[in-house]
Amino acid sequence: MVQKVAQSFEDLADWGDLTARSGFEFMQDMIAGRLAGPPIGTTLGFGPTQVDDGLVIFEGIPEFRATNPMRGLHGGWYGAILDSCMGCAVMTKVPKGSIYTTLEYKVNITRALPLGTKVKAIGTVTHAGRSTSVATGEVRGLDDDRLYATGSTTCMIMPAPAAR
Repeated sequence: MVQKVAQSFEDLADWGDLTARSGFEFMQDMIAGRLAGPPIGTTLGFGPTQVDDGLVIFEGIPEFRATNPMRGLHGGWYGAILDSCMGCAVMTKVPKGSIYTTLEYKVNITRALPLGTKVKAIGTVTHAGRSTSVATGEVRGLDDDRLYATGSTTCMIMPAPAAR
């Protein structure tokens, strides 16, 4: 899991840190704690645990703070962990000097995920082009390997803007 998490904008990697590495190197440095991870993982209870070329795995545990009014896990939690693992998988294919952004993503919830269930979210790149990349994702129980949700995404790859 990410060793340190940003507490302010000053803690996040700056444009120089981001563009001096390939996306794969950036993800490796984040998981190793050399760069701070994003605060959304702390907020929603998940974070990356493994990175390989075209593959990123997140682990998380949905908690009460992510419930909907019907006392179930809000669908946005599934979307957030899937968008994160799939987008980070795409990031591993982004060349030095470039960035990515999510153009669209889709989530299919296959069964209710009980609060407190530890899961892994696996993002895998299926196409890495010069300007777009496509990835798929799965949310599975860490202990029982049950499938809770699937997803797909299309991301745009672009040159990083000048330092902000």
